Amino acid sequence: MTEPTTTGAGVDEAPAALAPEVLHGAPVTHSRGQRVVHPTRADYVKVVTALTADGFNTCVDLCAIDYLGNDTRRLPEGVAGERFEVAVNLLSHSRRERIRVRVQVPEAAPTLASLYDVHPGTEAMEREAYDLLGIEFTGHPDLSRILMPDDWEGHPLRKDYATGRIPVQFKATAAAAAAKHGNPAATATTSS
Repeated sequence: MTEPTTTGAGVDEAPAALAPEVLHGAPVTHSRGQRVVHPTRADYVKVVTALTADGFNTCVDLCAIDYLGNDTRRLPEGVAGERFEVAVNLLSHSRRERIRVRVQVPEAAPTLASLYDVHPGTEAMEREAYDLLGIEFTGHPDLSRILMPDDWEGHPLRKDYATGRIPVQFKATAAAAAAKHGNPAATATTSS
């Protein structure tokens, strides 16, 4: 493997003159000193399973990203950007190396196979991505909300989610502030 070259702002890229790098049938890029694998949705679990067999047996993180209105990400040639992306960070302790897996997920069908059978620790992470961005993980043992109430409508981290405001009430805030600043008169008026 050829060492990546650093260009601008600390972002690594493979030299342009070389043939595109491929790992387990998926194109590879380099970013911030890490290899980044870009499998298709159909090959996602197969590629992660192969990487696990290669020694990347710890799934550090799985998260989803909504790229609505943001076309700044870099993808390898042949990989079409979709509205959503799922990013998985894998770690090999024996190799002292991390590798990232980025999968494009279309808005029209925001579904992706679950990694639960390969990495059971992704159970809560996939539920969070489902709860906040609406990506459904097929084959997940309990795909239910994890942060929002069960009756919540929508997915609040989607870029097109209507922003609103839920008033937060703090008990005895005025009395606590008055007492902190030594104003017993204000404390007496707020407590009556």
